[in-house]
Amino acid sequence: MVDRYKNLDDISNIKSFKDMMRWNKERRSKKKDLTAQIPQTNNKQTAELQVNKNKTTITWVGHSTFLIQIAGFNILTDPVWANWMGVQKRLTPPGISIEELPDIDIVCISHGHYDHLDFPSIKKLKGTPSFYVPAGLGGLFRKKGYRDVTEAKWWESFSYKGLEISFVPAQHWTRRSLLDTNTSHWGGWVLHDNSTAKTIYFVGDTGYFRGFKEIANRYTIDYVLMPIGAYEPEWFMADSHINPEDSIKAFLELKGKHFVPMHYGAYRLADDTGPEALERLNTEWKRLGLPDDQLKTLAIGETIWDLS
Repeated sequence: MVDRYKNLDDISNIKSFKDMMRWNKERRSKKKDLTAQIPQTNNKQTAELQVNKNKTTITWVGHSTFLIQIAGFNILTDPVWANWMGVQKRLTPPGISIEELPDIDIVCISHGHYDHLDFPSIKKLKGTPSFYVPAGLGGLFRKKGYRDVTEAKWWESFSYKGLEISFVPAQHWTRRSLLDTNTSHWGGWVLHDNSTAKTIYFVGDTGYFRGFKEIANRYTIDYVLMPIGAYEPEWFMADSHINPEDSIKAFLELKGKHFVPMHYGAYRLADDTGPEALERLNTEWKRLGLPDDQLKTLAIGETIWDLS
């Protein structure tokens, strides 16, 4: 019997055919401006990233793909350079080309949806990375020819040459074919460098859920890489995709030092646009009177250096 993974409190993300038809009808009635897009940085630092071995950095490639340099290692989250996602063309190019990346040591996968797991992109990576994937995905990686694969269940932690890598819950679902719904898990990754005591939490893909409070109880987090897009219509998406206001609520529950927004502006997975998501985030941030220096909104391809 095949294992089927579940969310906390058994929250279901499965929608009916009636729900899909309602969403399609709503989408046809909406007019969205897709000419305005998230900007690319004018200060790409790929040459510096190629040789960096000492400083901790976070570079937003786009969507949920980050190059993270921590503890002397080059780490990629959800590496996706695909120009198309189904019938939707990518709206903004990746901030760094695969050819501009340094050799990759570690790849962390949040779940199996195609906008987070793209094997054609992985095949082009330089280096011989170790793959950390949710439980249930290891077989697919080994079928593709990858052997250095570690499967993780929620709350499991691993040591990679002094770097602690932990898999934590998210509220989502996954599928890569008609028959494999939720046969692999989903979650986020917490990276902790013992030598500097710096911690980066890549949230992955999630709706708002009570698990953020438990994660805060277990980890002291410096940088939270938090999704803010693909939330509209909210009656349909809320179980799986957090909206900008709830992303701030989750960040405050996590007690993180800095908020880095992601999962917006690259692919049109729902009815909201990247600029709409960012505007709602900024409006709520200001309404709550939160410190400006805590919000680290990156242009595509931009790097945060030597994290404080």
